[in-house]
Amino acid sequence: MALFGGSFNPVHNGHLIIARSIAEALGIGEVVLLPSRSPPHKDIRGLAETPHRMEMVKLAVEGDPLFSVSDHDATCEGYSYTVKTIEYFRRKLPDQTRIVWIIGADSLLELHTWYEVATLVVSCRIVTAHRPGSPLAPLTALEDLIGTEAVRQLRADVIDTPHIDISSTQIRRRVRQGQSIRDLVPSPVEAYIRQHRLYKSGEEHTNP
Repeated sequence: MALFGGSFNPVHNGHLIIARSIAEALGIGEVVLLPSRSPPHKDIRGLAETPHRMEMVKLAVEGDPLFSVSDHDATCEGYSYTVKTIEYFRRKLPDQTRIVWIIGADSLLELHTWYEVATLVVSCRIVTAHRPGSPLAPLTALEDLIGTEAVRQLRADVIDTPHIDISSTQIRRRVRQGQSIRDLVPSPVEAYIRQHRLYKSGEEHTNP
């Protein structure tokens, strides 16, 4: 099982393509998407309300057998710390279940700032989606916290994925400017954003 957390503000086709690529590369049959209520490393200004982001993720993967959606990070109190999410799934799943946590290369470079990172890296397999041809910077600060061998394993679990030039920031900007987001997000997500007038201004929708 793979877990893929994020603000998904909004979820877009790049998220889904990258998650599918990781699943195919590792032979994983289920990817659980976890919209976060309060991401520790994100500026929440302009963050659409949690129920909206949850609904968009559900619409994005409806009918796709690879994906499911969990509301754990959307309903937990306080910040959505990854190590706590892993603990939750460990309690739910059989002991031998392999848990993969998917991150992007930017998150790997920030991993040394994550809550209880030394515990996190031994509680699951962290796999990094990486754009081909983009060099990774040294992970010196992380190595000081978790050791050389753990960093070596993290680097071994960097997987090249398709170069998808889509970002949630770009989508929100296009919506504000009245531009099309067709083909950037799944069609039901596009319709939902239009129906609920999300992202029409930079900070009008805030997380409860």
